[in-house]
Amino acid sequence: MSRFLTPAKMGLLTLIELYVEGAVPGECSIDVLSFLTSHLVDSELATPAKCPDFNSRWRRAEATVNLVISIKDFERLLNENASAAPSMRGLWYIFLAKLWAVDSLHALHAFFGRLPSLLSKSKEELRRLAEAGEKTPPADEVGLSRSSPFGTFVRRAHLEFGRLRFHDAAELWKDFVKYRQSTAGHWKRRNPAFSRLSFDNVLLLGQQSWRQDHLVDLASVAYGDMLHHNGNSTDGRTLPVSTDDIARLLEFQVEQIQSMFLSTHPSACLFPRCEYGSRLPVEIRLQLQDLLSDSYMVPSLSHYVSFIDAWRAGDYPTSFDYLHRYFDYTIHHRDRLFYQYALMNLAAIQADFGCYREAVAAMLESVSTARENRDMKCLNFALNWLYQFGRSHPRFVAELEAHSMLGGRESLAFLRDKAKETGMYPLWSSAIWSEAKLVLESGESIATCTELMARSSQVLVERNMVGNFPAQSCLHVALWDRLGLSKLSNISSAVFLRSHRANSSFEDELRVVGRLADSMMAQGQWKTAWNLLDSLDENSLRSWRPKNLWTKYRAMGKLKEAVHAGDADGAGEIVCNLLQSKHDDLEPGLQFAIDMLHIKYLIMRKNLPAAFEKVGRLAKEAQDDGRDVVLGTKLLLTKARLLEAAGRPQKGFSAAIKAANAAWGSRLMALLWQGMGTISAILISLGEFEAAAELLTAVLPRALEWEDVELCGWLYMLLADSEVGKASKYPHIAVDRVECFGKAIQALDKAGRHWLAMGNTKQRGEVLAKKATIARFVGNREASDTYAAHYLALRSEAVKVV
Repeated sequence: MSRFLTPAKMGLLTLIELYVEGAVPGECSIDVLSFLTSHLVDSELATPAKCPDFNSRWRRAEATVNLVISIKDFERLLNENASAAPSMRGLWYIFLAKLWAVDSLHALHAFFGRLPSLLSKSKEELRRLAEAGEKTPPADEVGLSRSSPFGTFVRRAHLEFGRLRFHDAAELWKDFVKYRQSTAGHWKRRNPAFSRLSFDNVLLLGQQSWRQDHLVDLASVAYGDMLHHNGNSTDGRTLPVSTDDIARLLEFQVEQIQSMFLSTHPSACLFPRCEYGSRLPVEIRLQLQDLLSDSYMVPSLSHYVSFIDAWRAGDYPTSFDYLHRYFDYTIHHRDRLFYQYALMNLAAIQADFGCYREAVAAMLESVSTARENRDMKCLNFALNWLYQFGRSHPRFVAELEAHSMLGGRESLAFLRDKAKETGMYPLWSSAIWSEAKLVLESGESIATCTELMARSSQVLVERNMVGNFPAQSCLHVALWDRLGLSKLSNISSAVFLRSHRANSSFEDELRVVGRLADSMMAQGQWKTAWNLLDSLDENSLRSWRPKNLWTKYRAMGKLKEAVHAGDADGAGEIVCNLLQSKHDDLEPGLQFAIDMLHIKYLIMRKNLPAAFEKVGRLAKEAQDDGRDVVLGTKLLLTKARLLEAAGRPQKGFSAAIKAANAAWGSRLMALLWQGMGTISAILISLGEFEAAAELLTAVLPRALEWEDVELCGWLYMLLADSEVGKASKYPHIAVDRVECFGKAIQALDKAGRHWLAMGNTKQRGEVLAKKATIARFVGNREASDTYAAHYLALRSEAVKVV
């Protein structure tokens, strides 16, 4: 394999030669120049202010591969363009004439030998020609500037051919013969004298003077079995690509499978970054292996590709091995310049595979090495990683934060200032929205959080950093969720999926889709939720971590559905599977959601002591780690609901008041409505029915905006209980008593519709039982019997399903 030259590059050189000679007519010169530029100039370097489009990178890689394996791209470009010379049918045949003029190894040397003539002469060269009495080129002759992209390509091609050994030059010649062979039919129509051996002028001339058997023996020695195959046979060898082509393809593979972790993936400093990460498809990986097998020099970047692919496949030993291979080569050639980046990659994979203490140690060593080498970019990335890791796993950096500024809030302020000073705008924006997220989680001012988000958005818009917009959108979704505005939250999620999906990591997309699916489940739209989760890209789900996260989302949804359906056995099986994951293997929010579902399952099983024990343990952990205020508020509400389920609702009064106060102070509106419902239940147990009814009447309209069917159904049932309690205080024949019972029936009807949407058979039965009781109180025995019959039918149906 040549280091640079391939038959495809010879085609590009021929096209450049046609352009310099003036054979390209003016009306098609734009198409020809665009084609050459697309293959010789990196489009990302040509437009540094813009983030390269995801689809354009695929088109560029596909065009590179197509040009290497076939001459069809040249034919599509030239076949329909008229020639500047009237004696030729088209530019395509002029191009073929140039290619078929290279009819021997000697002609190949002559082809590369005349390349310098395509370059414009310098003043010094013109002076020497004049002094030597040689003919100088005319002033109107077209020439390539030596520093232009075309001139640089021509000069490098000439230099690389001069460096080739004879064996490599012969291999390039044979590859060129096979590459050109598919145009034999076109050229034969132009040249009736074309024969089977016209591809090699030496064999063609020898056919007239040599013996046939000697000719066959010579052709077999020179070309092997190539003459016995048709078309583009590769003679058992892989496609004729250069080391330069393989390096470009490898960089493209890194772009496609590399995912930005916390906006600070270290290889982003080495290669162009693409945040939409996934594993290599099997067919592409096999083709890449075939290309590498023909190379006598394996590019070190191939080990990095194998490392990321093994990492995403969940193969820790293999990824660890390839990481060492890649950075061993890198360090050997670059004198430990990238040692700190090796440590960053090592910390990343160790964190992904659950080796958290080792990950922190590796990242701290990366910090020290970057400080020694004065690599501020790596240092800031490492500090950002430590901060984000500390938010997810606080107990592993607790000692670190106690003895230094690493991992704490001071580190975030340091990152923000240093990133601004050094012009690291992605990190600057990331530090600002991380501070906004911290303000949101700690329950501080919403105005402060919104201000920080606006500042981060300003940096993103001014610098056109589309790769950071997805994280900003996720923060907007979280903000609307906390404010109880589910409509705006869903709209923000839809905007993310429509506008920012191509520039986001797949894990961010998966989290947004999981949040949308959870919102659909809360509205009782189970089928829509499953369709959302199943609509994700299958190839991206081949990666180990996203697949694990997707499986957890589906399992949690199935658990919710089983709990509402009253399927205790099915729910128990799902809970056992979910609890098999270690506490530190999941994100804190996801782990807490699983724990809350486990508590709900324990309540369904009437195992209240175990539920109380789990709530106490989670509350202690949340207090020790200083986690999100949402977690503590939810635990207080869960404790109050447990006391209500145990028949002691008054004991949960202080917990409910604390939860409601915390929710109001942090503007956690959805939790505030739950807290008001819990307080209403306590007021009902104390006989304060009027106060409970007034509280529920004020809360319900806002709760309906949140679109949580379970919450609304529970609030309506509480409202019915309060109305029945109010009715009990009126005389038997009073009009107000009948009015209260009527309001209770209306509330139960609405609660029944909500529980029907959720598929909660038990609560639907409770609604029917309460309606039958109220009907009997008001003397409507027929309606009471109907409700009772529906209750019995529903109960028997639920028993059959279970």
